[in-house]
Amino acid sequence: MSLRQIAFYGKGGIGKSTTSQNTLAALVDKGQKILIVGCDPKADSTRLILHAKAQDTVLSLAANAGSVEDLELEDVMKVGYGGIKCVESGGPEPGVGCAGRGVITSINFLEENGAYDDVDYVSYDVLGDVVCGGFAMPIRENKAQEIYIVMSGEMMALYAANNIAKGILKYANSGGVRLGGLVCNSRQTDREWDLADALARRLNSRLIHFVPRANIVQHAELRRMTVVEYAPDSAQADEYRQLAEKVHANKGNGTIPTPITMEELEDLLLDFGILKTEEQQLAELAAKEGARAAV
Repeated sequence: MSLRQIAFYGKGGIGKSTTSQNTLAALVDKGQKILIVGCDPKADSTRLILHAKAQDTVLSLAANAGSVEDLELEDVMKVGYGGIKCVESGGPEPGVGCAGRGVITSINFLEENGAYDDVDYVSYDVLGDVVCGGFAMPIRENKAQEIYIVMSGEMMALYAANNIAKGILKYANSGGVRLGGLVCNSRQTDREWDLADALARRLNSRLIHFVPRANIVQHAELRRMTVVEYAPDSAQADEYRQLAEKVHANKGNGTIPTPITMEELEDLLLDFGILKTEEQQLAELAAKEGARAAV
């Protein structure tokens, strides 16, 4: 099997790293060999696989050693659940420097030192609500061929998903990058599945999977484990296995996205009753004031 380079993008706090690590744990259970490259400055893209608080990052190790050229592959790469290889790019101190630089430094180092040898999947976990060239590197440099956007029915998650689609479109024609699909990590908002499916269609893509909300995810995370490892017989573990199956079967099915305008996004939310029109807001306000006056 040829190497598949995939990436999970999504706004901060959407559950992107949890979703990606559970999906990859399910993939490794299918016999796939996997390398995770964490591209989020929080360095939390591998903690559930390694059962660790946070992995030492390429940038911090390079700073201690003097430069990235002074590092060996075994210095930056740890092996976790199911033999998954894990690397975190890291970032600078808050307020200092460019976090995206760590992504560029890490990917170049890993390629030059043979980290991509003998793996079936390289998975990039990328922060998606920061407009930064470094974070776009897996797309821009044609590293990640399939992008999966983790989103929910919340306004800002939808906005970020559309923005990420714009980034994919920018480089889709010059390289081979494609939108693999949307993954809805449920926040139990109104008509969430319908809205996620509608956005996916508008973006010329599809809703790969709808991951229901379940408390067992938090229980597993407190133990620094994926649900697939912590509760393999649970319904939630089966959801992640279904997602993994769909990703595995999705090779070659990616699309060039068709992002929409902010006005079109707001219209979509209005169509599904998520955003209220000015008339509806005024009517609700009048009803509330009338109820208060009647007391």
